[in-house]
Amino acid sequence: TDAEVNTRKKTFTEVQTERLEQAERTVLIKCPPKLNEKKLLQYLSSHGNIKSHFFFENRGIHALIEFSEKDSIASLQDAVGIPSAAEHHVVPFKSRLFTFTLKNPVSQAAEEKPVHLSPQSHIPVKDLIQKLCHADNISSQMYILLNEYQLTEENIKLRFLACSLVRDFARAYFPESTVKPFGSSVNTFGKLGCDVDMFLDFHDIQKRATKMRKGPFEMEYQMKRLPSERLATQKILSVIGDCLDNFGPGCVSVQKILNARCPLVKFSHQPTGFQCDLSVSNSIAIRSSELLYIYGCLDSRVRALVFSVRCWARVHGLTNSIPGNWITNFSLTMMVMFFLQKRSPPIIPTLDQLKELADEKDKHVIGGYDCSFVSDLSKIKPTKNTETLDVLLGDFFEYFGNFDFRKNSINLRKGKEVNKPESSPLYIWNPFEQDLNISKNVNQPQLEKFVAMARESAWILQKEAKTQRTINKEPWGLAALLIPFGKSNHSKMKTRMKGIGSETIKSLLDSLKLNNANSLQKAVGK
Repeated sequence: TDAEVNTRKKTFTEVQTERLEQAERTVLIKCPPKLNEKKLLQYLSSHGNIKSHFFFENRGIHALIEFSEKDSIASLQDAVGIPSAAEHHVVPFKSRLFTFTLKNPVSQAAEEKPVHLSPQSHIPVKDLIQKLCHADNISSQMYILLNEYQLTEENIKLRFLACSLVRDFARAYFPESTVKPFGSSVNTFGKLGCDVDMFLDFHDIQKRATKMRKGPFEMEYQMKRLPSERLATQKILSVIGDCLDNFGPGCVSVQKILNARCPLVKFSHQPTGFQCDLSVSNSIAIRSSELLYIYGCLDSRVRALVFSVRCWARVHGLTNSIPGNWITNFSLTMMVMFFLQKRSPPIIPTLDQLKELADEKDKHVIGGYDCSFVSDLSKIKPTKNTETLDVLLGDFFEYFGNFDFRKNSINLRKGKEVNKPESSPLYIWNPFEQDLNISKNVNQPQLEKFVAMARESAWILQKEAKTQRTINKEPWGLAALLIPFGKSNHSKMKTRMKGIGSETIKSLLDSLKLNNANSLQKAVGK
């Protein structure tokens, strides 16, 4: 659609700024169980024009209401009372979260009409497999998966609102700070249900400081000085974490993890239903989010392939939501990007090519690392490659099933295999911090399991291409890859795994039979 093309061509920063501004004009209302939508909107309109709204289910029905003007919220807040439950004492923090109940439920109940609810989670894999079986080809299957899993417009609004509500707390201490999402919420590769990574940003403040250098005096604020930036970050997060814990409506299970490499506060935000991770501004993480955003916007095949590969990896226990020796979704996404850079002709440009297109405003040097690349999508020439997703999916598994991981590393700056700088089983260069391996956590058994699964998948797709598909409901194509292997004949698999160390074969085949992550880790961790 034209509307979609228009939103697609905006730069990452434009989209972010627009969404953050939108979130500031938004409130969240827990609605009465017997709800008349028209009455609700009619009442709210008395405080100002409503630009958009939707309903969703999260322990009761909630409405997200976006007003046209920020002032409408103040008007509504003036009319809202403080809860008067005798048995509870309340923390009198006034937020943009409200509960509406009917004053006279009996007379109004008759007018109830069911409202349309926007889903905030994706369908289970078994239902997805059913849907995929009805598609015409693998390419359609991949787009069906993408449509079921990707973040919806409504879900994105809810994510930015969660950040905006945390920002209201931060502003109690730092009036000019902002809270912005990064990572999967904004890089176009997030799936419904993924966590919200957000960071607290003070940089807008520093930018202003450099402008006001007129007059005879050097002027600066007196501020508390600390021996390291890390300590300042820990203190700030500690206080804001306590704040959310003590005063934040709907903020539960607040955990401060201040000794991590990147200190953070984890909490569950009940009103929106998100699991959130709050850290302090990390410029490199934002550059990574923008880089993926650019790749995701350049060609529709990019996201379709990433979503399919990640779903495949999850089903086979190659990725896991708990940290460990598994390949991460980020590493997997980078492997797909690398594969697409290697096509002939390439489907996406290398990072060095994007850097050559950068102009003055795109220059970013962070902590000594050059993180510059073009932000204007229209400056990037569209690819001449016309390969179908059917071909790309099969070739992805083929490529990594036969990749020389012992010798080579994956470098997205150059878009070519480079000799490994050190002996980690899987070496993927961090696109910006050039001396870091983003897949350092992955061990040999996990890598070998990935290779075995990739070979098995390539084999299934090749075998299918040779035989005519029968009309019965047998899962085929992508659907056949989303059913755990090892339910079928193991001896067939053994013959296809020549060249993989025999000691790992046994633990691999065992781990295929085990489904839960715990026993799986025991099987491969020996």
